[in-house]
Amino acid sequence: MTVVLAVTWVARDGEADAVADLLRQLMPLSRSEPGCLQYEAQRDPDDPNTFVLFESYADQDALDAHAASTHFQELVLGQALPLLASRERRLLTPLV
Repeated sequence: MTVVLAVTWVARDGEADAVADLLRQLMPLSRSEPGCLQYEAQRDPDDPNTFVLFESYADQDALDAHAASTHFQELVLGQALPLLASRERRLLTPLV
């Protein structure tokens, strides 16, 4: 079953451009993963510290592989998380 995430990142003051740069690196790497159906990052024009990611994976195994990937470990856990004031992940179920 397809796994969908909506993720909101809020950058700490002064860190939004660095977060945007990390997301620009992360998107093509994530999109190239087997089982990744969609990986998009958007920036809120009214609040440039806020980013919304839309992710879709073929199944839970594909999501688990994404979370275990080197680029996720380095770019998200190692570099992005320390720049964030908050991170919210929402697991969604597609309507069939």
